[in-house]
Amino acid sequence: MEELNRPDVETFKASDKLPVVVVMDNIRSMHNVGSTFRTADAFAITGIALCGITAQPPHREIHKTALGATESVDWKHYETTQAACEALRAEGYVIMAIEQVENSISLQDYKPAKNQKVAIVLGNEVFGVEEEIVALADGCLEIPQFGTKHSLNVSVTAGIVLWDLVTKMKLA
Repeated sequence: MEELNRPDVETFKASDKLPVVVVMDNIRSMHNVGSTFRTADAFAITGIALCGITAQPPHREIHKTALGATESVDWKHYETTQAACEALRAEGYVIMAIEQVENSISLQDYKPAKNQKVAIVLGNEVFGVEEEIVALADGCLEIPQFGTKHSLNVSVTAGIVLWDLVTKMKLA
């Protein structure tokens, strides 16, 4: 860690974070949960909201892909995704669902306002983001795709969207 110039967990937890929260809407795969924790750590985001049936740490299946990131990334469980979104909105977050819907914004065209807090909602592996959450969201972001498949894995989506937000909010 020292050679890579990485902070220890305590130093990381005390450091400034990108004002982004990932909301996991009833994610079935614990590997997707763990991988998203690891990506959240890599990009130093504010935290993760685990909603509904989404598994919570500690769990060995989450740990397989998180590799300790459940200790460094703040997280909270909510009974419903709606409760998470309402709590985050009350804290000043803009709610952006990652979903392919009419009037969605292509990810490369999304420009968060300066100092804007952003919550991104990642949907269930089979059903996507719940319709009521899409309706509740301030907007929907879509990752352009050019192949035969119509969706990406949840953890891959998290990586793409978080990197995009880091480049627009922190590295710009």
